[in-house]
Amino acid sequence: MATTEHKEGKATVKVVYYTYKTLADGTHPFMVRITKDRKLKYIATGQNLHPKYWNPLKKEVRKSYPEPGRDRLLKKLAEWEAKYSGAADTLAEADEQHDAPAVAAKAIEGRKAARRVKLLAYCDELSNGYLKSGQAGNATVYRDLRNQLAKFVAAEANAPAPPAGRGKTDAWADWLSRHDVPLDRVTVAFCHEWEQTLRATGIKEITLSLRFRTLRAVLNQAIAAGLLKATAYPFARTVAEKHKLQVGKFDVSTGKRAISRDELRTFEALEPTTQRQRLAKDVFLFSFYGGGINFVDLAQLRWRNLSGSAAETGKPDRLHYVRQKTGGKFSLRLLAPAAEIVAAYRALTYASAESYVFPILDLAKHVTPAQVKNRLHKVLGQVNDDLKELGQLAGITTPLTTYVARHTFATTLRMSGAATAVISQAMGHKSEAVTEVYLNGFASEVIDSAFDSLL
Repeated sequence: MATTEHKEGKATVKVVYYTYKTLADGTHPFMVRITKDRKLKYIATGQNLHPKYWNPLKKEVRKSYPEPGRDRLLKKLAEWEAKYSGAADTLAEADEQHDAPAVAAKAIEGRKAARRVKLLAYCDELSNGYLKSGQAGNATVYRDLRNQLAKFVAAEANAPAPPAGRGKTDAWADWLSRHDVPLDRVTVAFCHEWEQTLRATGIKEITLSLRFRTLRAVLNQAIAAGLLKATAYPFARTVAEKHKLQVGKFDVSTGKRAISRDELRTFEALEPTTQRQRLAKDVFLFSFYGGGINFVDLAQLRWRNLSGSAAETGKPDRLHYVRQKTGGKFSLRLLAPAAEIVAAYRALTYASAESYVFPILDLAKHVTPAQVKNRLHKVLGQVNDDLKELGQLAGITTPLTTYVARHTFATTLRMSGAATAVISQAMGHKSEAVTEVYLNGFASEVIDSAFDSLL
């Protein structure tokens, strides 16, 4: 059997409390000690501790050290040790002769590679990529993440706040060049500190979940692109990684929001005083009578999505559309109240089969995905504001939104005794995919008959 003349050993890496050096404030620093072939090299971690908080017998930080400082310090020291241990592993596996300084150089090499691309700039890059591919929704999510991270990064570094109107501006570019941080700065400690900062603002749990799921996606893409080492990943992949951030801990469940049949009748009888209020009322009722259709899909309905023997005269009896969010195909019988709503808009919006049914989008003005996205966001805010005002006028205590219309649709069917699989079950569950699977399995006439209970 052939054997190699030399088998390179692995360097030993350990973070030590370096009492041989005393800083001006009386503390001692923590150093990374690299041992190879009986030779030592020390690397400063930038972390230090007062002797009264150090247990020399157990060689550990005393539990009397105030929290959360103790936990944060231990995490940072663990990250330092892991980084240099990783470099030692890489060199040992290569089986090339090396010494302690080579291990230190290898660790720095990896850090420099990660720092070529910065966190906020990479979020910008991803957002712009989604926008170019027509995925305006994803582009907005990544842009919002960047904006929130920029505020946090600035606050942590006591730096000036990011400039308003962040985008392709000289002010933003200058701020980025001065204050952006490396991708590998996103450690477990970074994530926990950002979470605490966000919670202090009163942010909702579901928004927290969105922020961290998006950040996780950013880092996953960075790792896939070779911009970040997998060892620097701060999110838990397995149950064993309890020290890392677990995105699943955020409670994203929401209470069901719906109004009663009597409240709905009172809302229907309410007479709006402005055109904006009229549109808000029609959007709510069309969503309720139109199978719980959400605002984004409703606003993009065109006259070609409607059919039936009387469609040409403005009285269609069927609605066909593809859901923007999931690509699911829907074909629904339009109940009389829904047909009357669209009929009232025919004289106002119909120019051709391609025209939008509701006066929300304009074919000439809203052309690009970004323009459509911005317009829908603006009008949705107006509609929800008007719905809340109308609800108060009607004496309804539940704050009305387009989301309430969807829940009211689902709840009304459920209370009527309709089969669970026929209802938009996902409106009260964590995934809408379940609903689409069930709906695709039912014949249209079964769903149509279930809708009768809405009247």
